[in-house]
Amino acid sequence: QVQLEESGGGLVQAGGSLRLSCLAFGNLRPDDRFGWFRQAPGKDRESVAAITWRGSGTDYADFANGRFTISTDRARNTVYLQMNSLSPEDTAVYYCAADRPPYGFEFDYWGQGTQVTVSS
Repeated sequence: QVQLEESGGGLVQAGGSLRLSCLAFGNLRPDDRFGWFRQAPGKDRESVAAITWRGSGTDYADFANGRFTISTDRARNTVYLQMNSLSPEDTAVYYCAADRPPYGFEFDYWGQGTQVTVSS
């Protein structure tokens, strides 16, 4: 069982930055997979980035490449999403999720989400 708590969302102007944090509780293992997802009003949820707990296997959506960075801090049991050069199109609720091997199509564990609003 993994429990996740996101924080770090808020209101930021276009061009600004935010760092989201996902505090993970549970017996975490090196090959556990963590992902950030987002859902904007009226749109489907989409993947943003993913990483293993050991810090390898990073993967980014095209819109996130070059602007967002996913990382882990195992000493703090935290997964981060650093977001730079934000635009109003990045406005969404951002969710942290976790999955354990064997990986399924869907992540098994989800946080409650944190709102990110980017003003123009």
